[in-house]
Amino acid sequence: MAGHIQDRWYKTSTGDDGKPVKTRTDRYGTGMRYRARYVAPDGTEKSRSFPDRQKREADAWLANTAADMTRGAYVDPKAARTTFRQYAERWLAVQTTDVSTQDGAERYLRLHAYPHIGSRPLGSFKPEHVRKWLRELEDRGVPGTYAVHIYGTVRAVLSAAVDDGYLARNPCSARSVRPPARDTKRVTPWLPEHVAAVRGALPGRFQAIVDAAGGCGLRQGEVFGLAADAVDFEAQTVHVVRQVKLIRGQAVFAPPKCEKERDIPLPAVVSDALRSHMRRCEPVKVTLPWRRLDGPQVTHNLIFTGTRGTVIRRKDFNTRYWKPALVAAGVLPEPEPGESPEAAREHGTHALRHFYASVLLEAGENIRAVSEYLGHADPAMTLRVYAHLMPSSRERTRKAIDSVLGGPAPPP
Repeated sequence: MAGHIQDRWYKTSTGDDGKPVKTRTDRYGTGMRYRARYVAPDGTEKSRSFPDRQKREADAWLANTAADMTRGAYVDPKAARTTFRQYAERWLAVQTTDVSTQDGAERYLRLHAYPHIGSRPLGSFKPEHVRKWLRELEDRGVPGTYAVHIYGTVRAVLSAAVDDGYLARNPCSARSVRPPARDTKRVTPWLPEHVAAVRGALPGRFQAIVDAAGGCGLRQGEVFGLAADAVDFEAQTVHVVRQVKLIRGQAVFAPPKCEKERDIPLPAVVSDALRSHMRRCEPVKVTLPWRRLDGPQVTHNLIFTGTRGTVIRRKDFNTRYWKPALVAAGVLPEPEPGESPEAAREHGTHALRHFYASVLLEAGENIRAVSEYLGHADPAMTLRVYAHLMPSSRERTRKAIDSVLGGPAPPP
């Protein structure tokens, strides 16, 4: 690196005797005295000014800059002044993940990162700033699992900033930074009487939703996107090939979560419930964009629709029908007059998937099959969530050891 320190208060010229002579410049005594100058890797000249009596600091800064360039940790000072929000917004604009994932990342940053670290220049980030921000998330009561997603998004932004030369190292990688932990609350599945009570408390056109979710383990969006041609009554199989999801408040058809299409056994009780529902409420052709708001329009004959024959919207269904049914069934307490039922994330329609998994595991179904039917990324995930619902494994373990070690002792 070609670099030197310029003294703005003095200039050096050659005297009559051929020796260098220092004379004061017009700037003597005003402004910054020293300017450290160097040529950056891109060939442009960079500089930083220092006041009088800080020649040693200027030399040290220039040496550190040279060392950073040698070990590949150099960051352009102009890039380092870019704020977290400025870079994060550019990072979001070029993401290639699906639109709903991008929306989630934008929401995490807008609500939980920009107000606290958005104005901080990238070059000034230290582990202490991340630790302080994480403590603020905790103090505001952000749930652990939700905080994991927020933190993961911020870490991804800072990691990309390192790759793009805006930051020397990711402060989230420091050992002193402890990422949020997922909530460890165990799943407590509903009893069959809870399922029946909630089903009975729903309006007639929505009761079979309970059968589809609780009897086949479908996610809510997969139930809302279930078409007539996806239910093979002869083969006793449900083909899960799409879901309804919301992007910026607008409904679209999309592949199932993790792009995992799957076939699920259709129990007779669910088959009967769906047949009965389809006789009372004929499937309706619904046209929505595919994957994106500007995606191609596709039409499917949906089994479950709203009262006006349109796609069911999650928020509308949960507020107008699901929560009142929970109250009527005694799952949630009766709210005070003028108040809404209490928030209970564990009692959303996802509780029906937990019920489905618990029934299969209690019946001795293997974890790989349960994972496949639920559409999980891998069996390990299913085991993490539902391992405690396998009480019979303890008895099998005791019997296996007793059968080997509890027999007659071998002869000497």
